[in-house]
Amino acid sequence: MAQTGVVNRSHYIKHKKLHHLLRFKWLYLMLLPAIIYYIMFKFVPLLNLRIIFQKYNPAAENIGIMSPWVDPWYKNFMVFFQHRDFLRLLRNTLVLAFLNICIYFPFPILLALLLNEIRAAGFKRITQSVLYLPHFISWTVLASIMLMLLGPSGLVNNLLTAAGRETIPFMASEQWFRPMYIIEMMWKEAGWGTIIYLAALSGVDEQLYEAAVIDGAGRFKQLLHITLPAIKTTIITLLILRMGSFLDSGFDQIYLMLNSLNREVAEVFDTYIYDIGLKATYKPAPGISNYSYSAAVGVFRSLVGMVMVLITDRIAKAAGEEGVY
Repeated sequence: MAQTGVVNRSHYIKHKKLHHLLRFKWLYLMLLPAIIYYIMFKFVPLLNLRIIFQKYNPAAENIGIMSPWVDPWYKNFMVFFQHRDFLRLLRNTLVLAFLNICIYFPFPILLALLLNEIRAAGFKRITQSVLYLPHFISWTVLASIMLMLLGPSGLVNNLLTAAGRETIPFMASEQWFRPMYIIEMMWKEAGWGTIIYLAALSGVDEQLYEAAVIDGAGRFKQLLHITLPAIKTTIITLLILRMGSFLDSGFDQIYLMLNSLNREVAEVFDTYIYDIGLKATYKPAPGISNYSYSAAVGVFRSLVGMVMVLITDRIAKAAGEEGVY
């Protein structure tokens, strides 16, 4: 009798799930392109991850992914960790990662809070459009704009020369690379990053602000006790997701800024993987494949991102938030 009840309950649950699926079939259909994208470009490549343990040579006849294995199996990683460039790459990547988290990440939040305080609807829409616009400019075009403004013969240096001052090597100096990197990032992406926060702020009940005004709370106290708590969960969720790409400094931007004068502080894992894996500028060590070596570097970077996500998620849960896992 009890077994019959279990079977009936299981049948009911399956029927309910099928009914739910059919009811929202068009919404699930809209998810299909994204699902296919992640399967094709995120999961299928994992099948060939074994090349990090091989001497992979795609040009060799009848070998390809059946290339010989390295001995020991961790040789590609060992060569990378012992390479003279490892500490420099790690330092550069970590510095840019912390600049991203400490300076760039809070900036869209501040920008969204400022936009939320604008009461003139027309002015607010125009401001948002102006802030969103740089997101649609490619990094190549933006790098050209920055060169025209801050290059050796750019507008700023021409003005400095006209004023009798020395020119500043904005684009060809180690000390200026990191400030220029974060300024470009904020200029291009900060406005686009405000969208999610503004969406979260639009759901805040206006009666809370009215009650706060009656209680004598000013704009700052309303911001502190109503607005920020309303988007706290969104901020933490986006921070956790951002930590997944902690060591992803942005290949396009950095590669366009990279030159022989700032390489010491500008070269990161992303550009290193491109130079070693695709351009094959030099061989890191005898007896290993550039493809396998660069793939091992990419896996190391991804593993660090995964660990950072898990740590941040644990911290968020310890602070009383839901996290993402």
